[in-house]
Amino acid sequence: MGAMTNLLVKDDANPLVEFTLVPVTDTPTPFWRSAIAGVPFDGQIRLTCLSDVVKSGDRKYTFKLEVPVMETLGASGTSAGYVAPPKVAYVNTAIFTMFSSSRSTRQDRSNLMKLLLGILAGATSTTATGTLNGASVADAVKNSTAPSPQVFVDGIIPN
Repeated sequence: MGAMTNLLVKDDANPLVEFTLVPVTDTPTPFWRSAIAGVPFDGQIRLTCLSDVVKSGDRKYTFKLEVPVMETLGASGTSAGYVAPPKVAYVNTAIFTMFSSSRSTRQDRSNLMKLLLGILAGATSTTATGTLNGASVADAVKNSTAPSPQVFVDGIIPN
């Protein structure tokens, strides 16, 4: 099994902001959370990895990313100066699930992941467009030792 480590991810801000997702637990499922100073647990970014066997005997692998958006604080408080901490206004969630036949090969699973990554990265009707150049990725997905490619290509769940 792959060891759980910190995951460094960058957002879409300008300039980019890097977040560290820290391993919290691998029981019952691998779970990471950001540790942004001054933000309550409910407001931290969360990543969960799930692995199941479906009725057909095939495998189902899922990564779920939750990004809470915090309310902004108002300037007013009580007469004693107390200002309530911000609450989560809403949570944006993205889920990537791969269903993998028990007969599939590493190459099949790697190819599926790479194709979808290209689509998610902005594939268009023009060759080599989008934010992920397919040629430069080549076998990077299949040969990666990072958590998500290992889950989807080899079925290795982080622990």
